[in-house]
Amino acid sequence: MTRINAFRTIAPTSSSVSWGKQLTTKNIGALVFAAILIVCSLTVGCSNDKPQPISNNQVPVTQPPSPILPVSAPAPQPEAKPAPKKAVHKKPATVNYTDQNSGLTFEYPRRYAIETGSAATDLLASTPLPMNFVQPGGVALAAVELPETSFANTDFSSAFFDVSINKALTADQCSEFAVPQPKVVTTAAAPVPSGASTGTATATPAQSTPTQAASAQVEPASSSKLMLGDIELRATEAVSGEGARQSDSKYFHVFQNGACYEFALNVTTDASEEGVVKHVDRDKVFNRLEQIMATVKINPVVAPEVTAEAPTPTPAETPAQ
Repeated sequence: MTRINAFRTIAPTSSSVSWGKQLTTKNIGALVFAAILIVCSLTVGCSNDKPQPISNNQVPVTQPPSPILPVSAPAPQPEAKPAPKKAVHKKPATVNYTDQNSGLTFEYPRRYAIETGSAATDLLASTPLPMNFVQPGGVALAAVELPETSFANTDFSSAFFDVSINKALTADQCSEFAVPQPKVVTTAAAPVPSGASTGTATATPAQSTPTQAASAQVEPASSSKLMLGDIELRATEAVSGEGARQSDSKYFHVFQNGACYEFALNVTTDASEEGVVKHVDRDKVFNRLEQIMATVKINPVVAPEVTAEAPTPTPAETPAQ
């Protein structure tokens, strides 16, 4: 029994060894084949990774030569003219006033205000003495007013230069002014004797007669003369005012073109009640107005021609037979 068990034990062992030999031979073939495949795949992969050598047999590609274009000389460019500068037209500092009907012209600063016609009349109405003619009939032509800020921090209120004309006056009346008014002076006459001797023994009784007789004479208002170019003007000055407000005016008259021209310079001040405002220098204000007056010119005015129609002759009446 022991031999039989040993045989049984040895028998499978020998069979297992032969099976292992068979298995090993098969596996070796498979492994060799797998190894060959791996080597081939590695060889092909490495050959693809290597850079391909540049063959010297490649034909060089030659580019056709580009045609040479004739080079033309550049056309001469016209010289660029500088852009003309825009002329800056500055307005003149003065403005010219002209009235064709009266022949009057003068210049005044542009920053001053001017009123004409009815507006000038309204401006003159604000003064105590709009016009200084001895007779009514004056018409305001123009009035130039200084800016209110001309003399800051002073009692300056207003100042203007105005021109009026009166065609109803004669040359003698034009030399007179309404203000200051003419003074009336009373002169005493010589005493009259109470009686005279007749050379006879008897004398007539003396009659009572007044010992004085008064006669009134008119003295013209005080005025002075002023030469404005070739024009001789009569001048006077009048001062008026109430309280802290005072108006000082200078008037000038000249007779031209059959009419009386009046030039007035007016300066008005208004002092404060506290009295802390500085008084304006009136001479400086009048100096500005006189600069306007210095440019005054009166041109001759040609009167329109009036053709008088000749009366038509009336036929003579024949006496009735």
